[in-house]
Amino acid sequence: MPRNPYTLVFGREPLQMISRGPVVDEVVEEFEGEPPSQQVFMISGVRGSGKTVLMTEIANRLRKDDQWVVVELNPERDMLQTLASKLSSENDLARIFEAAKINLSLFGFGLEVHDVAPIADIEVALDKMLASLGRRGKKVLVTVDEVSSSQNMKVFASAFQILVRQGHPIFLIMTGLFANIRRLQDEQGLTFLYRAPRIETKPLNVATMARNYQKTFGISDEQALRMARTTKGYPFAFQVLGYQTWRHRAFDGDTLADVRQYLEEYAYEKIWSELSRTDRLVVAAIARAEGGKVADVRAALGMDSNTFSTYRTRLIKAGVVDGSLYGHVSLALPMFDRYAIEHS
Repeated sequence: MPRNPYTLVFGREPLQMISRGPVVDEVVEEFEGEPPSQQVFMISGVRGSGKTVLMTEIANRLRKDDQWVVVELNPERDMLQTLASKLSSENDLARIFEAAKINLSLFGFGLEVHDVAPIADIEVALDKMLASLGRRGKKVLVTVDEVSSSQNMKVFASAFQILVRQGHPIFLIMTGLFANIRRLQDEQGLTFLYRAPRIETKPLNVATMARNYQKTFGISDEQALRMARTTKGYPFAFQVLGYQTWRHRAFDGDTLADVRQYLEEYAYEKIWSELSRTDRLVVAAIARAEGGKVADVRAALGMDSNTFSTYRTRLIKAGVVDGSLYGHVSLALPMFDRYAIEHS
């Protein structure tokens, strides 16, 4: 039996993927400019919106160029130490550091240069390492998935800012929930992140998804379009619906029931838990409002315009609410209205 071309695993690059090519092109073009116009990009969006997949697509594009070194960092560990360790563990780069007489033996990396005093400070070490790579025409891309305002992340971001000011060829892409990125930006000394472009993972193009479903399942254009519209452009739902349709060999009620259950258990429970109590009330009111008129939602909540606008804006940025139609609001996630009503 052929392998299911869709995946239910968050972050993994699936066999069937709707590429965000224009966004990838934009980031790569900004990074490869001489001089680069940007050295940091932040990707935000709701869980399952394709943040990690987009970051991976950009990283893989740059990996094809020998000029680039891509390093993935875990924000739960000492990021500066890990960056230096990963750079020095690559044989080609280690030879560059050795030729530059950079002695990293005190850090336990195994790179020792005789007759040269070892470096004792990790930021000094990275300064010298990046300078030596820059002289060889190398550039370093650091990727960090699901950032938060942790101590490790704050220390790394502060050091990164200094390395950029020193003119080093180091670049950074971070993904995270809107609220987590905002908290990191608000940290003292890290306001430079406000100047960094933020990419919001928008819904996938419905027509493109429909073509994918039509080609994969050999179904009619009309049925493929119905499937695509069911997902509301939510990337995780695109994968889940494709996966369950492949498994059931049909797009029917049983398939949709499994899709709903999977979305609720693996995405919506977590999304719901991260909303404040009032956020949940607003989301549930939007779910109940027939037609989605803002005036009706506000009346149901007993909120004035300014108060509702605050929550509306926050939920839109979080990727939970769609406010693209003037005077109206709706939920951006498929089948989330029923979940919100049942759990409010």
